[in-house]
Amino acid sequence: MGIFDWKHWVVILIVVVLVFGTKKLKGLGSDIGESIKGFRKAMNDEEKPAEATTPPAATPLNQPTTIDAQAQKVEEPARKD
Repeated sequence: MGIFDWKHWVVILIVVVLVFGTKKLKGLGSDIGESIKGFRKAMNDEEKPAEATTPPAATPLNQPTTIDAQAQKVEEPARKD
């Protein structure tokens, strides 16, 4: 007979159900299940080789790329010495 006999686990389970209620425990269980599934999916996606994905559109290496932007001057307030 150990510290946590099966009888102790039954009492703990009953107390948890009384405190939290069955609806909350069901929602908690489904949330934990979905998070585990998401974690497994992310781990499996990470293990796939990079060659399986399609490469981005090929651009010639010697052509420079440009960024279209417009600079604006910001006037600073005059300092009082």
